[in-house]
Amino acid sequence: MPGRILVIDDEPQITRVLRASLSAQGFDVRTANDPEEGLRTFKEWAPDLVITDLMMPGLSGVEVTRAIRMQGATPVLVLSVREHERSKVEALDAGADDYVTKPFGIQELLARVRAHLRRAPERTTSAIEAGDFVVDSSNHTVTLQGKGIHLTPKEFDLLFHLARNPGKVMTHRVLLTAVWGAQSAHQPEYLRVFVGQVRKKLEAETGKQYIQTEPWVGYRFIPEGWSGNEE
Repeated sequence: MPGRILVIDDEPQITRVLRASLSAQGFDVRTANDPEEGLRTFKEWAPDLVITDLMMPGLSGVEVTRAIRMQGATPVLVLSVREHERSKVEALDAGADDYVTKPFGIQELLARVRAHLRRAPERTTSAIEAGDFVVDSSNHTVTLQGKGIHLTPKEFDLLFHLARNPGKVMTHRVLLTAVWGAQSAHQPEYLRVFVGQVRKKLEAETGKQYIQTEPWVGYRFIPEGWSGNEE
């Protein structure tokens, strides 16, 4: 699994600790202490995953995330102090895949890094057809009534797992584990943010709601034109 990881943080102590810890796990690590340098390194080096702080002078972590997301599906993990809840939501809206709250345990961060680096290969390569949806994991595309829908990598993963089980209730724990890994099984705030984002994008095309909330349990995906029966 070891690959290339870029760490962007204006605190030299953080970048030193992360470089040492990630390198000890076999990762090739580069660091940047300002966001502009980080984006230059990203373009030149093409890392497999980016870890960025949210609150930095100059470009914010949200702006860094947007810039990275415009160039592809590289996983982005953001670091944030607990009181910056609104910034974390903005980062997820911008396309970040995950966040870790400062101060953090290095083992938790390493677990999240490993989870994100192995998520994509776990998907099947065949397209899923559910009602008026086609979700193609090999091309990372979603079409609704023949029209393409742009989703961020984690939004795609969420819809992919829902589309594999149309009509069935997918519990919070199952979705969190499938999309973010077992270490996130007790953090439903991920689902609230991402389900809301996916709903807005799908409803913007048709005005219809495809993802139903099952209170205290999870979510159910009901694509129009799907006639199967829940087992």
